[in-house]
Amino acid sequence: MIPLAAALTLALSGCSQAVTLDPAPDAANPDCAKAMVAMPDTLAGQSKRETTAQATTAYGDPATIIVKCGARVKEPVMDPCVRVNDVDWTIRKDDDHDATASKSSAGSSASASGTAQGQNFDGTGTWTATSFGRTPAVQVTFDAGKVNSSTILVDLQSSVNRIHQSKQCSSVSDNLDLSDQ
Repeated sequence: MIPLAAALTLALSGCSQAVTLDPAPDAANPDCAKAMVAMPDTLAGQSKRETTAQATTAYGDPATIIVKCGARVKEPVMDPCVRVNDVDWTIRKDDDHDATASKSSAGSSASASGTAQGQNFDGTGTWTATSFGRTPAVQVTFDAGKVNSSTILVDLQSSVNRIHQSKQCSSVSDNLDLSDQ
């Protein structure tokens, strides 16, 4: 017979440890709680994991997707902005591969799989999508070589929509009067 302490050690040794993260600047915003409790148990085929910071979650072992609520979007926004299932997102490639980065912006309309503002979504590297027009913003950092960005953004729609949207992505044509005068 195995002593209880040894049995617990064996049972817990197969569990993943919590992912160590820093919270986003506005993680204590009550709207983050609404969004975070609605996060799916799996995202792009990756299981949800415990994290060490408020208003965060991670998916995969090792973590391939990090979600943070409470990001702040500085304007003017220059990163490509796309609409996926009624949620606007800015997209940028992280050259420094820092999953805890909180800088983000948006402004021109672009395809998530194309080239915009000098960024080519080549399906590799670390990318960050930040909800646009919502305060607080939800930020998703992911490894594009391991998970599909469109699946992630579609699957997060229900959670992110719990935060009120006050702005939308715009394109150059939205901001110019192109009518004949």
